[in-house]
Amino acid sequence: MEGIIVRRVIPSDNSCLFNAVGYVMDHDSKKASEFRQVIAATVASDPEKYSEAFLGKPNAEYCNWILDPEKWGGAIELSILADYCGREVAAYDIQTTRCDLYGQGKNYSERVMLIYDGLHYDALAMSPFDGAPEEFDQTIFAVHKDRTIGPVEGLALNFVKEQQRKRSYTDTSNFTLRCGVCQIGVIGQKEAVEHAQATGHVNFQEYR
Repeated sequence: MEGIIVRRVIPSDNSCLFNAVGYVMDHDSKKASEFRQVIAATVASDPEKYSEAFLGKPNAEYCNWILDPEKWGGAIELSILADYCGREVAAYDIQTTRCDLYGQGKNYSERVMLIYDGLHYDALAMSPFDGAPEEFDQTIFAVHKDRTIGPVEGLALNFVKEQQRKRSYTDTSNFTLRCGVCQIGVIGQKEAVEHAQATGHVNFQEYR
């Protein structure tokens, strides 16, 4: 397919990872609840693999945690969803332009692509032209037999580099946040976590 890479914006509702995966896998950006259930069931079914050391919390506690629509997903969840959907997931990080690949080594023949700005996941798609309706989006791409970077991956990387040049990302080690409860300012993810642990406050807004 000829076209351009476009970023399909997913709502910022703490479930962007799951809904972005839903969009690229099924053109359905409202799959968060279903995917959270899938992940919880997968983790619960294999407590040896998904141990406290692996998850960062006890297996049962993690399963309850991931079902909470306020909680964010990350690498563990993307890895499980890649296997559940039977496709590789390529997640591009804007700040570093790094591509993290999930599901690799499983001989999946197809791949989907996401873009991450430090706080939020959106979907990447191939569109026939700028401004084309979403129903024309292609989101599933063949994986090259020799695992080399194909033309679609090259276009995606160029798109990510352009987003980096525009500074379309949040530097989570240096960004400034204000606590929505007590209005105290903190810098970076580390200080935000420390403040949350000390006070129980988890409502932060970014400000510049």
